[in-house]
Amino acid sequence: MATATRLSKLAVAAVATAAGGSILLQPSLSSNDRGTSGHALESYRNKINDPSAVVPPRSVQESALIGASPVNPLDILVVGGGATGCGVALNAVTRGLRVGLVEREDFSSGTSSRSTKLIHGGVRYLEKAVFNLDYKQLKLVFHALEERKQFIENAPHLCHALPCMTPCFDWFEVIYYWIGLKMYDLVAGRRLLHLSRYYSAQESVELFPTLARNGGGRSLKGTVVYYDGQMNDSRVNVGLACTAALAGAAVLNHAEVVGFLKDEASDRIIGARIRDKLSGREFDTYAKVIVNAAGPFCDSVRKMADKEAVSMICPSSGVHIVLPDYYSPEGMGLIVPKTKDGRVVFMLPWLGRTVAGTTDSNTGITMLPEPHEDEIQFILDAISDYLNVKVRRTDVLSAWSGIRPLAIDPSAKNTESISRDHVVCEDYPGLVTITGGKWTTYRSMAEDAVSAAIKSGKLKPTNECVTDKLQLAGGDGWEPAYFTVLAQQYLRMKKTHNGKVVPGVMDTAAARHLSQAYGVLAERVAAIAQNESLGKRLAHGYPFLEAEVAYCARHEYCESAVDFIARRSRLAFLDTDAANHALPRVIEILAAEHKWDRSRQKQELEKAKKFLETFKSSKNAQFHDGKHN
Repeated sequence: MATATRLSKLAVAAVATAAGGSILLQPSLSSNDRGTSGHALESYRNKINDPSAVVPPRSVQESALIGASPVNPLDILVVGGGATGCGVALNAVTRGLRVGLVEREDFSSGTSSRSTKLIHGGVRYLEKAVFNLDYKQLKLVFHALEERKQFIENAPHLCHALPCMTPCFDWFEVIYYWIGLKMYDLVAGRRLLHLSRYYSAQESVELFPTLARNGGGRSLKGTVVYYDGQMNDSRVNVGLACTAALAGAAVLNHAEVVGFLKDEASDRIIGARIRDKLSGREFDTYAKVIVNAAGPFCDSVRKMADKEAVSMICPSSGVHIVLPDYYSPEGMGLIVPKTKDGRVVFMLPWLGRTVAGTTDSNTGITMLPEPHEDEIQFILDAISDYLNVKVRRTDVLSAWSGIRPLAIDPSAKNTESISRDHVVCEDYPGLVTITGGKWTTYRSMAEDAVSAAIKSGKLKPTNECVTDKLQLAGGDGWEPAYFTVLAQQYLRMKKTHNGKVVPGVMDTAAARHLSQAYGVLAERVAAIAQNESLGKRLAHGYPFLEAEVAYCARHEYCESAVDFIARRSRLAFLDTDAANHALPRVIEILAAEHKWDRSRQKQELEKAKKFLETFKSSKNAQFHDGKHN
């Protein structure tokens, strides 16, 4: 009876929420577009999707930042090139503001490339909302589900709906999860991806052949399958940066803020001292407002402005491992909401392999977090309870750790409760901080941060926010069958060791990969593969092509070998051994593009190998013989 009352109250709340519920720095809007969001949206769409449009070279972007002076400052300078930071840059520039962005490492080099790869509304938050009668949690779910739908629509080539199977080992679980996930469908409303449904035990093992019929002395009674979204996280992030650049923002990776510039009279921050980490050069750039979107490192940025600033980040570590494709079928994930120790564990198909996780534990903040062996063993233990395949440590192709920046609002009276939502604050004049939240809601987080910056700097945007209807570069006009154009119209010209050029077919695997990684821009990559004889695969068993290295160096600000193997392609995350084998050729192509000398090439190789050592695959980790070997 109590449960029924809770459900009815939350259903009423759900209905109520649903019902209420330099030239480069100047965005290109004609006078007719100003003040009209519809016209502005169309103008930016045309600019971003212009077939001849290319991102400005990195040197031009740096010059644009240097050109921002005290008398002609940027409106907004964003610090941090993760999902939120690049989202802020895109949101601000498409509101007609003059925008710059600097990132200490590479776009998506931190938390944003180390996510679960899910675009989700938060089934667990909904459960908490029901049992705690927590309207705030319910609003979080509503909001995330709305953003989930927009996220997928704005980057259709990089995102898709993914069915997730929840195994039930007694009839109470069947009823409990069926009701809960039907409520998830109800809350999604018009933003629903697909309806959830129950499958019998027999149907379940046909859909997921490695699912165990018996586990821990219990027999499988069936499964409930529901839908969330899945993405290629770092490529979405790079897409945000490049789309912002096409719209007129000056974005610069490998550029670190080393200090802030302050107005002596008002003590307001008016700019930043930047160090280009590639050249070693330092320069000043000026802005009316600085937006701190540095993720786990946002406290260190805040303390540049005020050494006494109270920390607002409570870092949490999440570890993921990658296993061969046979652990999970293509197109079906497995999520166990509550394991023996109460944690959530999942196995999801991702880019031809299986990603499994995750842990959630306190951690310190480091540039290159590494997974601990006990965390990897925990994941292997947890998934082995639900599989009929032998789970082996030697099958781990890659393992990584990411730091989630859970936030405490420094202005809140009660700091005991860590927010799962995002926090926007200005605790120093001219410095707006945005942190917390999750990948799914990056767009609305960015919108809130820009609105706060507009208020702080008394900025004058030319139009309202348009990013809810703006597709990323490569997304406009893309269809799932687009790969057939590549397969039919392009060849993979391959250069042999003796210099002879041999034609090869653009096979389905390569064509599909290019289509899903670059959208309609994939034809540019295919043209390089064909016309410049860069059609070879970089690693055996993976569809990544040599042409992608050249394309990313020219059009995606790929400035290092790590940039490519980790964020432009996902080879480091999929298979560290394959990434190691690909490195010499990746560096050779980048050297030709960026005019590197032999010393720089050697440095790149050493740096990339050191980076890959932090991915604890079975090839580069020390572990004891045990139950998973």
